[in-house]
Amino acid sequence: MSTSYSGGCACGAVRYEAKAAPVFENHCQCRDCQKRSGTGHGSYLTFPSRADVKITGTATDWRVVADSGNEKIHSFCPVCGTPVYVTFAAMPDSISVHAASLDDPGRFNPTVVTYGIRALPWDKMDTALKTFEKMPPG
Repeated sequence: MSTSYSGGCACGAVRYEAKAAPVFENHCQCRDCQKRSGTGHGSYLTFPSRADVKITGTATDWRVVADSGNEKIHSFCPVCGTPVYVTFAAMPDSISVHAASLDDPGRFNPTVVTYGIRALPWDKMDTALKTFEKMPPG
């Protein structure tokens, strides 16, 4: 099995490859993730160094203020609309990719649920995952 994590959008116009392992894997139930995904949550793998994630193709960005008050920059394919990755103004070195955008989404191994305070009653998470009302402390 490859140690890199690769993936991209549905049409292949935007691709990424991360050589390092993710430092955080989570389901997020914040209102922004709900609205943007059209479901009850978003699922992400976060890598500590944006410089270690090679991105090919040009994504379109959409900026939004998150529940935390910090700005998030959502990057999606301008051709097919697939959300591919998220960056954060407050943490410019990190990058999070959408779990379903992985070439092998089975590699996603969530350890926590964030923003459980915003959970919708019909969006049930694995009860074995630690759930935080908001973001866990650094």
